[in-house]
Amino acid sequence: MRIVEIRERRLSISRYADPAVSSGGLTTSAVAVVTDVQRGGCPVTGYGFASIGRFAQGGLIRERFAPRLLAAADTELADAAGTNLDPFRAWQVMMAGEKPGGHGERCVAVGTLDMALWDAAAKIAGLPLYQHLANRLGGKATTSQRVTVYAGGGYYYPSDDVRRLGEEVRRLRDLGYDRVKIKIGGAPLVQDLKRIEAAVRLLPDAGHLAVDAIYAYTATSALDAAAALAPLGLWWFEDICDPLDFDTLGVVAARYAGPIAAGEALFSAAEARLLDRHAGLRRDRDILLFDPVHCYGLPGYLDIVAALESRGWPRRAFWPHGGHLFCLHVAAGLGLGGGEVNPLCFQPFGGYGDDMMIVAGAAEPPLVSGIGFELKRSLRHAFEALLGGDPSVHC
Repeated sequence: MRIVEIRERRLSISRYADPAVSSGGLTTSAVAVVTDVQRGGCPVTGYGFASIGRFAQGGLIRERFAPRLLAAADTELADAAGTNLDPFRAWQVMMAGEKPGGHGERCVAVGTLDMALWDAAAKIAGLPLYQHLANRLGGKATTSQRVTVYAGGGYYYPSDDVRRLGEEVRRLRDLGYDRVKIKIGGAPLVQDLKRIEAAVRLLPDAGHLAVDAIYAYTATSALDAAAALAPLGLWWFEDICDPLDFDTLGVVAARYAGPIAAGEALFSAAEARLLDRHAGLRRDRDILLFDPVHCYGLPGYLDIVAALESRGWPRRAFWPHGGHLFCLHVAAGLGLGGGEVNPLCFQPFGGYGDDMMIVAGAAEPPLVSGIGFELKRSLRHAFEALLGGDPSVHC
């Protein structure tokens, strides 16, 4: 059981449905992990990418982590039966010699390869990833397919912002989403309140709208925003201040009765424990947004879930950040509260398969082997380009 080749390419992504609208040069790393296992005359290949909202990690992948996987002995990568890849063992290979702490972008590089390893392992097993996860994790997982999801997006438009935001929310409703998340904190509060009002008009009620400040607020402005938002009854208030400013987050949590969402920019179980201990979050209502890919992949994410479960957090509090099919499988396989979808932005990586339907605000993972990235035409083409169209490594 070997990995015979790993390919990586940096690709541009856009925050907007219209890629002509500037996205600040965002990129991501797409990877293909080619195994020595044959299916239908071709090697099984797993696909992954560096989730969404950060930048490509090509140097770390090519120079540090991919070589460790390629140099590993068969027994270091195979499961106990010797019939499949074991992503947990592969993770140990990637992390050999790495010191704790100092996460930087290292965690994203590892998580990118980890996603592809899980895709390959589920394909070898002949199972959708969520079922493969349930089998691997035994009693800690569920095979429930239906996952509550919300549509992420709502970035600021450079002109005619409120009207164009309304058009975006209307399109999301037409796609079947009844819960939406939009951005605030990048404009004066009075402008953000107009954005919120425009979005709520198109949703069942304010309880179906979440707002994401992308860490914009200071200790003072966070309280001003919380006071303005408190009467609105929003679904949640996300990423309020610097992700390590637990003092400010704790002060807001003490004064803002509505749900708060946090954790997207924390990458380890140690940081998760600090968030729980010092940020004043409430287990009965608040939301945990850790990104499985940004948390050193699924092994690191499972460590976070276990750490916070041991401190009284329910699994329904976990809503993995990411906006793509991998996180849908993780939410279904682990029995989490729900997940994010990016159906319009961060293309071609955001969203689900072309023919997948959102019904009453929920989605079911596809029943194909692996993650199912190939069900989305634009993403399949991106991975085909990564492999160069070579029929010996792609069927």
